[in-house]
Amino acid sequence: MQRFLAILDLPPIWLLTAIATVVGLDLAIALSLFGSGGQLVGGLCIALGLGLMAAAVVQMMLQRTSFIPRRNPNALVTGGVFALSRNPIYLGDALVLAGVILWRDVPHAVPILPAFMMLIQHRFILDEERRLHSAFGADFDEWKVRSGRWISLPKG
Repeated sequence: MQRFLAILDLPPIWLLTAIATVVGLDLAIALSLFGSGGQLVGGLCIALGLGLMAAAVVQMMLQRTSFIPRRNPNALVTGGVFALSRNPIYLGDALVLAGVILWRDVPHAVPILPAFMMLIQHRFILDEERRLHSAFGADFDEWKVRSGRWISLPKG
């Protein structure tokens, strides 16, 4: 039973739960704000999010390190999409969720996005950062300064 519960506590399950909540709110309360522009921007967010996730997974596989949460890393991946974000897969998840909210035109679901991001940060990211620091020390600390947890803003 514990293994089954551990399988349920994975980021894709949390993302699907958040998306299901957005769809449920859409079906329960008809409220429009974004219109056809929301579908366009939402579709772009979904595509960008999926592309970001795929690029991060490929980069991690090329470095022979796991992209599965709670596993110890074999390599510190800092280039490519990991220069944009220390957590491009989770950023991709957030973009997909934002895209669904916009696409389905569910403005009252917007608070689900920061709630999802906080949940992911506390359930997964903080532990992953501890593991990376433990495994890579100063190299992780240097990357942490250069790359933001969710997104890196241009410096200077």
